[in-house]
Amino acid sequence: MLEKNLNKRHHLKLMSLGLIGCLAVAQANAASDSQLKQTVESEKTAYLNTLKDLVNIESGSKDLEGVNTIAKLVAEKLKATGADVSILPTQDIYRMDDTPDQTGPMVKAVLKGKGKSKIMLIAHMDTVYQKGQLKDQPFRIEGNKAFGLGILDDKQGVAAVIHVLNTIKKLNYQDFGTITVLFNSDEEISSPGSRKTITETAIDQDVVLSFEGGGTEGNLRLATSGIGAAYLNVKGRGSHAGAKPEDGINALTELSYQLLQLQDLSNPNTGLKLNWTVASAGKNRNVIPDSAVAQADARALRVEDFDLLEKTLQDKIKTKKLVDSQVSVKFEVRRPPLVANAKAQKISAQAQNIYKTELNLPLNILSKATGGGTDAAFAGLKSKAAVIEGFGLSGEGAHSDQAEFVVIDTIVPRLYLATRLIMQLSEQK
Repeated sequence: MLEKNLNKRHHLKLMSLGLIGCLAVAQANAASDSQLKQTVESEKTAYLNTLKDLVNIESGSKDLEGVNTIAKLVAEKLKATGADVSILPTQDIYRMDDTPDQTGPMVKAVLKGKGKSKIMLIAHMDTVYQKGQLKDQPFRIEGNKAFGLGILDDKQGVAAVIHVLNTIKKLNYQDFGTITVLFNSDEEISSPGSRKTITETAIDQDVVLSFEGGGTEGNLRLATSGIGAAYLNVKGRGSHAGAKPEDGINALTELSYQLLQLQDLSNPNTGLKLNWTVASAGKNRNVIPDSAVAQADARALRVEDFDLLEKTLQDKIKTKKLVDSQVSVKFEVRRPPLVANAKAQKISAQAQNIYKTELNLPLNILSKATGGGTDAAFAGLKSKAAVIEGFGLSGEGAHSDQAEFVVIDTIVPRLYLATRLIMQLSEQK
């Protein structure tokens, strides 16, 4: 009986010690959360200063001077976080219809910790704007909004990544394995010079967080549409439209026939969309046109749907109205689709829980693509990593030279979310 009582008391003591240990861990985590919130709050002003610096550098995708200038500034700011930083010149360009001869550089940074997790953060430095437009909309703050060209798409994302790393440095947090940052300067022209690097770098990562803006509601996105383009080209033979039209081969007639037989290739069941949007033929009213061209926009939720669409286009143009005309079609995948996977679902649920329990804020997760495409898709092309898009600030007006803005009140929550999630993922690993 005495031995039984002793064992019972020993067991209760162990339980008590275990409970004390759990409370100690909980208190440590609570302190860590509090410290994280204070640190992120202290980054807000610095973040806005970085954002101003970025916005006030014009960096249109084809403005090589501009994208090189912003790359140098970004590299300096990343070096200050303690990361190993390099500026990568373009070496392997994927050629599309509108690809320039040369594209701008990428900035790569690697922060090494003491753990095992491999986390990748991506954003882009380029904008859709032309050089000279900055004077009409410089960086400015009005109430709870910060305005500027490219501020939402995607300079807020570049600034966010920089200040997430700043936060990690200030906290002296080192439980991650590696945090790899990639900033490219050709996203707005479908990433011809950076897609290969993004894809290859993501292959062995555990998680990829992409910092495009979260829209007006700050949603995280697990899937994005693939973007493709089709180019239809018809060659005919010119002749006088009044005197000898029969000597010609009317390229416009053939183009019209082809567009009619290629107009119903969309499939609502799979999300495949093909819409002919641009066409031209002829130069003079009284000349039978000797050439005609058309372009189509394509969207898909699965890579294989693009493959099937390309094959269908090639097969169908073999049937012609004018036998002597020459018809060709070129299809290019400008951006593959991002497909949600189980890992992304799980980790996005963690992010949602952080927002709810630690910040008392709602966070929506979108598992279905809504039509747009981003570089997150290149990261997910060959990788088994969880790829999540939308870690950037809330805002509106992307690609608008009158109203592009971010919501200032979302700076702290977004920096907190990304930093806290990195910590959780590193500790789980």
